[in-house]
Amino acid sequence: MEKKDTQTETAAASVRKGILRNKYYLYLTEFFAGMSVMAVELGASRLLAPYFSSSQIVWTIIIGTIMIAMALGNIRGGRSADKDPSPDRLYKRIMIAAVWIALIPVLGRYIIIGISAALVFTISNNFLICAAFLACMVIFVFPLFLLGTVTPSLVKYTVDSLDDSGKTVGALGAFNTIGSIIGTFMPTFVTIPYVGTAVTFLIFAGILLALALIYFISAGMENGTRNGRKYCITGVILFLISCIFIFSDGFRSDSFAFWEDDLLYEGESIYNYLQVKDTDDSVILSTNVLFGVQSIMKKDGGATGMYYDYAMAAPVMAGKTDGDILILGMGTGTFAKQCRYYYGNTRIEGVEIDAKITDLAGKYFELPSSVPVTTYDGRAYLEAVPDKYDVIMVDAYQDITIPFQMSSVEFFTLVKEHLNENGVMVVNMNMHTDAEGNINEYLSDTIASVFEYVYTVDVPYTTNRELFATRNPDAVPMFKAESANVDDEDLYTMLNNTADRIVPYEKGDHILTDDKAPVELLGMRVIDDLIKNELEYYRGVFKNEGIKGLLN
Repeated sequence: MEKKDTQTETAAASVRKGILRNKYYLYLTEFFAGMSVMAVELGASRLLAPYFSSSQIVWTIIIGTIMIAMALGNIRGGRSADKDPSPDRLYKRIMIAAVWIALIPVLGRYIIIGISAALVFTISNNFLICAAFLACMVIFVFPLFLLGTVTPSLVKYTVDSLDDSGKTVGALGAFNTIGSIIGTFMPTFVTIPYVGTAVTFLIFAGILLALALIYFISAGMENGTRNGRKYCITGVILFLISCIFIFSDGFRSDSFAFWEDDLLYEGESIYNYLQVKDTDDSVILSTNVLFGVQSIMKKDGGATGMYYDYAMAAPVMAGKTDGDILILGMGTGTFAKQCRYYYGNTRIEGVEIDAKITDLAGKYFELPSSVPVTTYDGRAYLEAVPDKYDVIMVDAYQDITIPFQMSSVEFFTLVKEHLNENGVMVVNMNMHTDAEGNINEYLSDTIASVFEYVYTVDVPYTTNRELFATRNPDAVPMFKAESANVDDEDLYTMLNNTADRIVPYEKGDHILTDDKAPVELLGMRVIDDLIKNELEYYRGVFKNEGIKGLLN
């Protein structure tokens, strides 16, 4: 045993050269590798979110593909270290990973668009899942596979004898875990909100590149000086090229929506990718490039022509057009401003989880400072305040990113408790479809299990449905009577459009609870059907007119 320990110690020491003679550099390598893996994972979610949403399904795809990459890397790293224990190979892999990560913000979005375009003509079902999974595999698996080789390789270089192998491996694991913790918090709270996703990738790529360069320089390019120098020069050049592209105004590599040229603002917050677009008659906020409008301001101050106009019926149903309104999911305040414009003395407060959106509301959407907005989760806000309201609007659902905690029996019971006796809850539900067991049917059945009277209005030419819920049996008859006597022409049109389309909802047995609310899967099914219908159109264009027809 003593002879074997001596051989192990000799083998470990023989591969350490230059700065690696101090084992703490090996621990630092493990620390920064763990940090970079988590940073890339969080960056991946922000890179994919504008195209595929940030739902639990997308997170599952990201985590799953990264775990695949790390597992394969662990296997490869262990075999490589046993076959050829030279650290040169490890730090070359780290350098390649660094360059690949630096190129992700330059090329990643084009890869996503290219993969999505290719899948248009090859699959009919589960388009978003397939496109997101394939994009993850192409963009992220290779560099994280390379980083997965770090830990088993470092074990080979750091274990001097079997007597202290447990201690050494434990130390490596601790450094990796601590690095991963920092790599989790730093992108979310520091780099992404303040410098963006592209620069976040660049920062962590630069750290990995610096690790490799320091090793090769300190080792004096031993055992392959020429090849080591070649790797260093190539890595630095490619990294600098990425920097040039990312910081170039002409290339606009920081733009997710690179096809847009009329943006007033584009940036990121802790929660969202944000885009403010200026058109001839409107200013529009989108929190997701491919999934439409989150808030809108008409430059003439009038009706939007969207679901907000139908939600205007809620104060009239409550019999209090000068009452108290709470908006959960304030956005930039479209509904709040319309209520103020048409109903005058209405008292409004909003809850918006994303403080950056509230900032944009004041800067680009003319939200009055007299409308208070609390930065908080909608449900947590109701749990914290005792106040009651005449109208509570729930406008927190967008594409498939429906917060499950705001879709359950428990949540809607909480809303009901915060309504006055004749109060009305109005809920904007998008992705409307007539398919059996769709997400809106689940939401509507859940609400109908809490409220005595539930009504719905399908917004024409959209996939939106407005739902009104109350305990007052006279709410809708009173609303229809009042709507006929409105003097303002625009308001008269809005209210009577709603009155003509409103229908009572027949309750079913699809109930969502805090324990069981599969909103992501339900939402994904609807989006898949909607995309499938759209893709059939583009397939027809391609079949009849070819690529030229699609471009036109």
